[in-house]
Amino acid sequence: MSVNEIILLLVSGVIVGIINTLGGGGSVITMSLFMAMGMPIGLANGTNRIAVLLQNLSATVAFLRKGMLHLRSGLLLSLPAIVGNILGAMVAMEVSEAIFKICLSVVLAIILVYLLLGKDKQSVEGGHGLKIKWWHYIWFFVIGFYGGYIYIGLGFLILAITISTMHLDIITANVIKGFVIFLSTPFALAVFIYNGQVEWMAGLLHGAGNILGAVVASHWAMNWGVKFVRWFTLFIIVVFFIDLMGWISLQDIMSHLL
Repeated sequence: MSVNEIILLLVSGVIVGIINTLGGGGSVITMSLFMAMGMPIGLANGTNRIAVLLQNLSATVAFLRKGMLHLRSGLLLSLPAIVGNILGAMVAMEVSEAIFKICLSVVLAIILVYLLLGKDKQSVEGGHGLKIKWWHYIWFFVIGFYGGYIYIGLGFLILAITISTMHLDIITANVIKGFVIFLSTPFALAVFIYNGQVEWMAGLLHGAGNILGAVVASHWAMNWGVKFVRWFTLFIIVVFFIDLMGWISLQDIMSHLL
């Protein structure tokens, strides 16, 4: 591994950690970087889970210390997500780049419309129990399956469900998002490890940057408020739409940097 690759893995890891903790979608950068390094899409998809796990562990610990996480609610939503995550990871062994982009486009379109039309809930209510209905478990099973299969855009999907159906502010929704992803990711990662779809060195280096980014972002989220997090999330979605439309290529940018 070259010095350029090591530096880019660490620096991009910090950026991805910030993006994913405040909203989601940062794994597009991770996947673009891994594929620019020569990894096939399946290996990049599996290796990405190392950074995802470390990043959401860091964010969860930080939010716990701030009293923002209601553990029982998080655990209840995580159980169906774990089951879905395992099944999705099994299917992901056959994922194609075309299907990958189609799924991501649909998810980003849904979340973009919601964030543009939705209203900000200014009060932050983290740390309290959530009003969980029976159909939330079905939603989180589906979310878990998508997360195990592709993962990119998963954070946006969780934000959409928790904000629209549980009426959470975007910061509290991010807290739940990080906890659910943290608990479910190890199961998907285990499936990828079993199938030899993980590059440990790249994953751990990138994950180290993710840890720092997640810690910084969890602090920003509380200090900068709900409106900043919403507009930050909108900006990230627009950037990734531009990439999907082919007007820019994040993978080409990463290749150039390497």
